[in-house]
Amino acid sequence: MTRPLDTAALEQIFRTARTHSAWTDRAVEDSVLREIVDLAKMGPTSANCLPARFLFLKSKAAKDRLKPHLSEGNVDKTMAAPVTAIVAYDLDFYETLPELFPHKPEARGWFAGKPKLIEKTAFRNGSLQGAYFIVAARALGLDCGPMSGFGNAGVDAEFFPEGTVKSNFLCNLGYGDRASLPPRGPRPSFEEIAEIL
Repeated sequence: MTRPLDTAALEQIFRTARTHSAWTDRAVEDSVLREIVDLAKMGPTSANCLPARFLFLKSKAAKDRLKPHLSEGNVDKTMAAPVTAIVAYDLDFYETLPELFPHKPEARGWFAGKPKLIEKTAFRNGSLQGAYFIVAARALGLDCGPMSGFGNAGVDAEFFPEGTVKSNFLCNLGYGDRASLPPRGPRPSFEEIAEIL
């Protein structure tokens, strides 16, 4: 039987977690990045399609390749972050369905030759996996700075030249400098955004 997470875990993952733009000098170990992906891949996707792809930029050389494609306001915080993840999705995801969804051998055919359905499915489920990625990173003690504000076409040409993987968003990772955080932005009440019928 599953049990609710304790208050401390919920605080870390949601209530006190913040979007970070300033970082301490503490490095992020490769083993932690592997663990993030190992956790994020366990979240549900339709037909277990798992289209998300994660590219971690740690070296100066890798970050320099990204820099020209960043919006001006995202340059300094991204270059300072210990790691920047490109959260992307693979339009060829359906080719792996025979292995990932073996109880439905016909699943590949649901998508083959249907580019609009492929795009919609890959983007939706890749975005879900991007959210799992943030939750996993926070659960492992990292702070996150997810963002848009970059040129997708340029990033795709630079890092995914084969053309089947498309960038969705960027997520800076590390151990945030909490002293630099502004006050948290307000959130709507339950009644403003939800209803129980």
